[in-house]
Amino acid sequence: MSHLIDSHVRTIAKSLSYRAMGFGITFCMALVITGKFSVAAAIGMSDTAIKFAGYYLHERAWNRIRFGKIKPPEYQI
Repeated sequence: MSHLIDSHVRTIAKSLSYRAMGFGITFCMALVITGKFSVAAAIGMSDTAIKFAGYYLHERAWNRIRFGKIKPPEYQI
């Protein structure tokens, strides 16, 4: 098992890929509800920007929390 933590670049890449999926879902839902492409795009983009920042901060915080992490062995053969 690896005991490496994510770099900032990896966390940003994960955030972007996750939010791209989230944007698609939010955009489609907003388009169905409003029937207006521009409104759906605005809702999707604002939702994505806010949640991207939240996800990034959440991931970085969890990298600092020891809960659930396994201590590496003192030696390896």
